[in-house]
Amino acid sequence: MKSIACLALFVNVISLGGIAQTTQVTGLPAGQQAPMTLTLQDALHRAQQNEPQFRAALTEAGIAHEDRVQARSALLPTIAYNNQFLYTQGNGTPTARYIANNGVHEYISQGDAHQVLNFGFGQLADYRRTAAMEALAQARAEIAARGLVVTVTQSYYGLVVAMRKFANTQRATNEAQRFLDLSKKLEQGGEVAHSDVIKAQIQFNDQDRALREAQRQLEQARLSLAVLVFPNFTQDFTVVDDLEAAPPLPSPSEISAMANRKNPDLHAAMATLAASRQEISVARGEYFPTLTFDAFYGIDATRFATRVDGIPVLGYAAVATLNIPIWNWGATQARVKQAQLREKQARVELSATQRQLLANLQGFYSEAQTARGELDTLRNSADLAADSLRLTILRYQGGEATALEVVDAQNTLTLARNNYADGEARYRLALATLQTLTGAF
Repeated sequence: MKSIACLALFVNVISLGGIAQTTQVTGLPAGQQAPMTLTLQDALHRAQQNEPQFRAALTEAGIAHEDRVQARSALLPTIAYNNQFLYTQGNGTPTARYIANNGVHEYISQGDAHQVLNFGFGQLADYRRTAAMEALAQARAEIAARGLVVTVTQSYYGLVVAMRKFANTQRATNEAQRFLDLSKKLEQGGEVAHSDVIKAQIQFNDQDRALREAQRQLEQARLSLAVLVFPNFTQDFTVVDDLEAAPPLPSPSEISAMANRKNPDLHAAMATLAASRQEISVARGEYFPTLTFDAFYGIDATRFATRVDGIPVLGYAAVATLNIPIWNWGATQARVKQAQLREKQARVELSATQRQLLANLQGFYSEAQTARGELDTLRNSADLAADSLRLTILRYQGGEATALEVVDAQNTLTLARNNYADGEARYRLALATLQTLTGAF
């Protein structure tokens, strides 16, 4: 476990008057490299390379694309080049003993152009179905990507807040130490009672304990982010505190327009409905005849040659087969009913998705709006708490305030600073959650 002194390399020191952050960096030992510095975008990029669920969604999208390519190929003719040699026991004549074969030696070397046509356009419907399934997979990949943004944002700013709280607690511990020293000096001068020293010592003990707890929480936040962004689980990194650089919140009308255009849940539900409709067409295509056509060009002769005994054997042939379905014990009808049931369910899910989108949009926007509106109040409270502590200590030195008032002012300042850090992180997380519906803004 790293010591508290080492952790001070990267914590943010918050000034009493303005919550302005600076980075405290001490000299590194000779030969030791500075830790890697990550921005939020760096963390997101790294997480996209390593997070299994997101990678699985991308894999499914890639597989769906290849399914569409295969379905498209079924609409087009295929060409193959077949080569075969047949040997059959002879019977003393040029013919073979098996009536199915044309001679003792038979060589087949032919190109084959093959095409299958369904008069119910089942193949075309299957291609459209795979296109809809690809759109569905892409929408799910986008859902996974936006969900990953929320996860990384929460872990990233969880570490930033833990750094701030550690700095706040460290500052409060130093203030408690100074107050303890001050109370001892005043006791020696007969200006305060020994009870003030006892109270100051208790306050210092509490802050020292809180500092150790803040250290533990900081290390836990660091571990949580490291699991997301590093494949080799390194902890030699620090993050940029950009909480105050949060983007502004768009207007409700802009948010609504973006959600209608870019919501992946809605796109996924619509793609599911489109795929289920095409499944009905695919199933109904089995009611219609299927025409199979093959065109051959090559040889089918007793020798591997283009002429046998002066007679040309290189030529072409064509075969057309019309398959008319008559009866299959209701299997086709059952598949049509299955597809219709899926289509009905997809309609219900689309309607539910639309309603849930409206509810989530209103709820997420309200949360972001509330979090943004509270930041000014939280910042003002932190400034007032810092000024209150300064004035209380001056009053205590002048004999106008008690030790309890000083301790209360110290605790109030630490709490106000921590609340401000939590408020900024809350707003960032609210924005990331809102962007799961609207996309980045």
